[in-house]
Amino acid sequence: MRILGLTGSIGMGKTTAARLLRRLGVPVHDADAAVHRALGKGGAAVTAVAREFPGVVDAGAVDRRKLGARVFGDGAALRRLERIVHPLARASSDRFLAAAARRRARIVALDIPLLLEGGSRRAFDAVVVVSAAKLLQRQRVLRRPGMTPVKFAQILARQMPDAQKRRRADFVVPSGLGYRPSLRRLARAVRQILRRPARAWRPGRIVI
Repeated sequence: MRILGLTGSIGMGKTTAARLLRRLGVPVHDADAAVHRALGKGGAAVTAVAREFPGVVDAGAVDRRKLGARVFGDGAALRRLERIVHPLARASSDRFLAAAARRRARIVALDIPLLLEGGSRRAFDAVVVVSAAKLLQRQRVLRRPGMTPVKFAQILARQMPDAQKRRRADFVVPSGLGYRPSLRRLARAVRQILRRPARAWRPGRIVI
């Protein structure tokens, strides 16, 4: 089973790329979605987050706006949160990979926003970076509810520059040229990865 790592900076079109991979028949695990489930009502992270950040839980779920206000711009608080949610995201990805292996999937993708920043490059048979022009990226991000230029700058400061990500990628997928070019580039990447021997998968592996 080949493991494709899908990543890209904020606003680069990674969510769309994940959707296109699914259309190509590639199962995709979304690390952000796993974290959101853990923070949702009855989620596995709720009790620990409530203990670490009093006042951010409402009706059994973490209020992510309140939590964001507590950790945004506070490196120490963010690290405390990551110590809670990262093990849960890893466990979710391991369950996904084990299930895919049982189904004898030939290729799967792990959608991880900070894949390259986390230093887990060797855990993948190939890494796909989704990229777009800086102006388009900025326009996309600033349309998000609650986003400001200051928040955007702070988020970018935590992420590896796009140019550096592209240099470290096995495949770069443009997201600002329309749907069809992105789909063609992803399909080409999948075909090439399937021609390579599988090296990354092993039971019990850990992905950050």
